[in-house]
Amino acid sequence: MPTPLNSMQFSQLVDMYNPAAVFEEVKNIFVNSYPVNEFESVRKVYMDFIRLYNGKYPGYCACNTNYHDKMHITDALLAMARLIDGYNVVHKKIPVHLARLGFIAAIFHDTGYIQSVHDVKGTGAKYTLTHVERSVGFLKTYFAKNNFSKNEFRIASNMILCTDMMIPVEKIGFGNSAERTAGLMLASADLLGQMASRCYLERLMFLYREFREGQVKGYTSELGLLRKTLDFSKFIQRRLKVTLENTAQYVHFHFKKKYHIDRNFYREAMEKQLLYLKDTVLRSPREYRKYLRRTG
Repeated sequence: MPTPLNSMQFSQLVDMYNPAAVFEEVKNIFVNSYPVNEFESVRKVYMDFIRLYNGKYPGYCACNTNYHDKMHITDALLAMARLIDGYNVVHKKIPVHLARLGFIAAIFHDTGYIQSVHDVKGTGAKYTLTHVERSVGFLKTYFAKNNFSKNEFRIASNMILCTDMMIPVEKIGFGNSAERTAGLMLASADLLGQMASRCYLERLMFLYREFREGQVKGYTSELGLLRKTLDFSKFIQRRLKVTLENTAQYVHFHFKKKYHIDRNFYREAMEKQLLYLKDTVLRSPREYRKYLRRTG
């Protein structure tokens, strides 16, 4: 018997472990609002992203960071697609070029973790503190090679800069309010995608290793990172609501339109993760790993 839509779990909507399934959902969302031919550049970028992260793109090694990996990108991309779709339900439609560049920026926003074939020391995690700058550098090279305009690079790179929590949004040179909104949505998608992931807590073990190699201060153990995640989540909620101007709300309108369900699956998933962390994982500090069993 099919699961009633209103009782579905978030993970049942799309197989997030399958990049091809995510791509099809992203495409379906895009063509619901825009001409299908406008999606061609996104399709090509997505195929290049798969090649890049699999080590098949000329000049680059495969992705070797287990938190900032292929799944994180597809999580963020789908969240971005849902945000834009939800925005289009409530407001005048985001211009097609911004939607297209928003999808592309989501795909490339963490390419700064990818090492060149000549960079053989350590993993991409060593670039944790500089990965956004490096991602913009990759984007610049890719756009020049693939005949994107300088203005398209400016727009997409500004969106990527929005994902850096150390850069004040007001310091980013958006050309207009629509570009700014798209940038805020990508920053929101980056956070929603990872924190609502079904295996978010398990993946934090990978993030700890990345922080250690990247020399991020303040984290001395896996358990310590898990404990700090509770306070970090409060900071993120403030960032989503205030700094990013509550653009995260638009996923709700997407779900309401597409599935006729009046639920915000991202918020529900994030709340469940934190409740499980607080009431189960952290109550057993000596055997916390026993309660982290999902793979991702």
